[in-house]
Amino acid sequence: MSEPNIEVTDLHKRFGSAVALDGMTFTVTPGRVTGFVGPNGAGKSTTIRVILGLDAPDGGTALVSGEPYQHLRHPLSHVGALLDAAALQPSRSARNHLLWMARSQDMTAKRVDEVIELVGLGSAARRKAGGYSLGMRQRLGIAAAMLGDPPVIIMDEPFNGMDPEGIIWMRRLLRSMAEEGRAILVSSHLMSELQDMADHVVVIGRGKVLADAGVDELIARASGDQVLVRTSAASEAVLALQRSGTAAARLIDGNSVCVSGLEAQHIVEVLSQAQIPFAEVTAQRASLEDVYLQLTSGEAEFRGGSDRQAHP
Repeated sequence: MSEPNIEVTDLHKRFGSAVALDGMTFTVTPGRVTGFVGPNGAGKSTTIRVILGLDAPDGGTALVSGEPYQHLRHPLSHVGALLDAAALQPSRSARNHLLWMARSQDMTAKRVDEVIELVGLGSAARRKAGGYSLGMRQRLGIAAAMLGDPPVIIMDEPFNGMDPEGIIWMRRLLRSMAEEGRAILVSSHLMSELQDMADHVVVIGRGKVLADAGVDELIARASGDQVLVRTSAASEAVLALQRSGTAAARLIDGNSVCVSGLEAQHIVEVLSQAQIPFAEVTAQRASLEDVYLQLTSGEAEFRGGSDRQAHP
């Protein structure tokens, strides 16, 4: 078996006349969390289902550590996945649910108890899973994904139903698993969580990869070199900065100026020399959500009326 990773190469998939995947290609490498994002209908779930052997592609390949999922012996020891937290027998206890999975993979009851403690369900393990909250079901799904201590982890919307404490716990768990050298793929609509947690992001739309890069790289690219200046003499500041010869400055409102082409430190020097007062000089940094919206503009399958007006 090669190093833990996920290799998706030129995947194509149709459902009738609808194109779900149109040449999807990306790699999830070990030692980092890779975010997997895109609008509804972009192909995220279909891609994950193909990786896990639940759907057959019309073309292309999806490999887990160099092998198709169907060829893996005891697959839970190679890849763990959280797809649908509701996919369980509600009359069965959480522990029995995990025991049933463990026995199918030649795993021990001891390992079941270990993952129950890992996800914080020790006090509720013998309760019927049907009475669990969504957040508790998510934790049970994570326990199932971790049963085989797999080097590859796939999670689809793992933050659903989590309270703030649960979200912090999930973030730390995924980061720690990546630091152990696992390859982690996380599909989520929560850009703020991915920005704080992911090292890399794959952005898709209409079955194609729109961006495949480090989170910091994408944010830096979207941020450009813009600096915000807040001053009570905005018009005078624009003139002084334009006279510097390298800056492009424009008024945003009566007290704000947007500057590009000049670093914040040099802007301070220009304004100080011109004796123009200022309250703030701040380099502007885009968010991952800003990057996502820029990349996926026009790619959404479903959009409300006001969005159609904003994005013709």
